Amino acid sequence: MDYKKYIADKIKVDGVSADEIYSSIALPPNSQMGDYALPCFRFAKVLRKSPAVIAQELASGLSPDGVISDISAVNGYLNFSINKEGLAREVLSEIASKGEKYGSSDMGAGKTICIDYSSVNIAKPFHIGHLSTTVLGSALYKIFGFLGYKTVGINHLGDYGTQFGKLISAYKRWGNKEEVEKGGIHAINDLYVRFNNEADDEMEKEAREYFRLIENGDKEANDLFEWFKSLTLEYVKKIYDRLDVRFDSYAGERFYTDKMAPVIDELKEKGLLKESEGAQIVDLEPYGMPPCLILRSDGASLYATRDIAAAIYRKKTYDFYKCLYVVAYQQNLHFRQFFKVLELMGKEWAKDLVHVAYGMVSLEDGAMSTRKGKVVWLEDVISKCVEKAYKVVSEKNPALANKDEIAEKVGVGAVIFGALYNNKIKDITFSYDKVLSFEGETSVYVQYTCARASSVIEKAGDFKPVLPEKLNFTDEEFEVIKTLAAFPDTVKDAADKYEPSYIARYAVDLAQKFNKFYFDCKILTAEEGVKDFRFELTKATLRTLENALGLLGIGVPDKM
Repeated sequence: MDYKKYIADKIKVDGVSADEIYSSIALPPNSQMGDYALPCFRFAKVLRKSPAVIAQELASGLSPDGVISDISAVNGYLNFSINKEGLAREVLSEIASKGEKYGSSDMGAGKTICIDYSSVNIAKPFHIGHLSTTVLGSALYKIFGFLGYKTVGINHLGDYGTQFGKLISAYKRWGNKEEVEKGGIHAINDLYVRFNNEADDEMEKEAREYFRLIENGDKEANDLFEWFKSLTLEYVKKIYDRLDVRFDSYAGERFYTDKMAPVIDELKEKGLLKESEGAQIVDLEPYGMPPCLILRSDGASLYATRDIAAAIYRKKTYDFYKCLYVVAYQQNLHFRQFFKVLELMGKEWAKDLVHVAYGMVSLEDGAMSTRKGKVVWLEDVISKCVEKAYKVVSEKNPALANKDEIAEKVGVGAVIFGALYNNKIKDITFSYDKVLSFEGETSVYVQYTCARASSVIEKAGDFKPVLPEKLNFTDEEFEVIKTLAAFPDTVKDAADKYEPSYIARYAVDLAQKFNKFYFDCKILTAEEGVKDFRFELTKATLRTLENALGLLGIGVPDKM
């Protein structure tokens, strides 16, 4: 049962929609207040009454029933207590029957969500700065899919620009096919860095000419470009596989080369394109923004031109309900600009374009530069985390079997969780020791809790519990039950706010409450009836933690 909806359906507030009431209901900060609470502060302006009076009036019009056991008004909050036994039976039954689908829904049925994330640059290795867009986008892809939406993951490849002319120039000057095949993406990057370090005016001119040859379909130039692209995709696929990241489209900037002319024609037809210092722009000053550059003075397109063409293509191809762009907050203005241009073009669906902005990631020893070769590669961060995880789990459990496999899940999980635990807009300083701690707010802590629950289930053998007719609860047990019941709402909230951190924090919260229950309550040695209930509670917790971590792309080892 959706208890929030059950409660919301009982409440009527003049001038406030049912959806607004539903979204306002939350878990109270103090469990002694009840199981759910409706803050009435936001209704004060509409009703012209104090929150305390509103809460009292709403409470007086409601009565407990078989689902709600108590209703009270305290300091502007309308509090509800749920029938504990009914809640426990329903939650445990739902988790047992739905299994890996617990928390899912069909709310997105018939709707498509396009998600643009990762967007790797051809011929450049992944650096740690790509971590957030990759794992954040992947988590949203999984979350929306879990809620019944058709999700389209798009890797908008950076495969257009004079840098590819530079790369061809560098390869023809210093490159060797065998060495590049052997060294792969890093050999290509070394050539690019060398070009930037040594380039003079003549070399820059040569690079521009090679890029022109690519654009004009020259066979040699395009064969080299496609070779660089295949080496790049072969390299990034290995990283994507480790991070459990998938895409449905690799249509990058180059894909839209022949789709920009119609955009420019439409802008001209609608009187939106203006000349400014030889360039073609859309004036956005009336909307509090600098002009959006569409064509440079030499006629070359810009990011905005290609992004407008891409948005129009995606709408025609996928007819999306929403199109999300998982890109760092430094690009806020760019997205505001081209979203506004689409709106001015009369694209009513421009309102369905969403910039999911995130903060930056750096290591404890500081940020990295890009062009001079001083970069922290993501593959190195992952491998170092896995190596450290191997040492950590080996020290914790020297006799552990399959340590390599477990270390991979723990290390990779730590990288993902470290990027997703905090609110997405915050900058992150990545610490190996912190993310691999068995204590605190880490994926390792949650995975170890799963291993603890798995151990209980393994020790029980073929035990098949039958819940007694009457359930009595300790406070620790009911805290776990309430938290289990909150998982479906947490998934919906994560989707609504584009915040996988809600699920990461939920997983830590559930793990903490389960561990308190585990230490304070006997499970397999408890008396009959109590043992059955506690065993079911353990199974339900494990299943829900697995589901939560799975939505983040994190695997769960059976033992640790």
